[in-house]
Amino acid sequence: MKLIVLGSGTSTGVPRIGNDWGECDPANPKNRRTRVSIVVESNAGTRLLVDTSPDLRHQLLANDIGRIDGVFWTHDHADHCHGIDDLRPLRFGRSAGIPGFASQATGDSLKRRFSYVFTGQHGYPNIVDLNGLDTLRIHAGFGVKSLEMPHGPICSTGYRFDADGKSIGYATDFCQLSDELIGFFRGVDVLVSDCLRREPHPTHASLAMALEFSQRTGAGKTVLSHLDKSMDYATLSAEIPNTVLVGYDGMVLEA
Repeated sequence: MKLIVLGSGTSTGVPRIGNDWGECDPANPKNRRTRVSIVVESNAGTRLLVDTSPDLRHQLLANDIGRIDGVFWTHDHADHCHGIDDLRPLRFGRSAGIPGFASQATGDSLKRRFSYVFTGQHGYPNIVDLNGLDTLRIHAGFGVKSLEMPHGPICSTGYRFDADGKSIGYATDFCQLSDELIGFFRGVDVLVSDCLRREPHPTHASLAMALEFSQRTGAGKTVLSHLDKSMDYATLSAEIPNTVLVGYDGMVLEA
């Protein structure tokens, strides 16, 4: 089972517009971060996409991905869904829309804001067949579980994907650790965790929270993601345990 990190940056990316790199070394390509999204891939080559970041077209081209078998959304914030139209080429040649999955709240918001994606428009077919998470157990050969996580005033959906005897957990945009959250991700082979910055934040995990998350779940490897401009790749890499990795765009990790 494989994790492909399409994007590893916070909502503004790194650098911010204005060529603002903050504390990140612009000479290190691993500090150039697009907005977060991942693909999980089974040994059979089945691929599931999580989130449609505004940088999705660039990300799919950079990673030579021209086909997916499903798309999952964590929540409706712009940096996680405003690249939704870039799913159109992935719909070409299909007899039906791409299977899509989201919580009720996220799905309702996406349908209001991007109705044509789900219903079609002006003679064009729909792009995505949207489904809820209430009955989701297996999709495209993956075991899939979901959990709602607090993200300030809303919730973000965490996902656990199991295939080929391995597991990958994805928990972005959360701000509290709970026994339920720890239990849900316990023992995953790879855990991708929100890690905005070192200082506490009202809607995101800090570095200390992400490291506690990794330790308490006993994840085989943890990948830090959703990183802002204060999180220089080399500096952060030197601070963290060997089982924790700083995510970067284009990172590929075997579970």
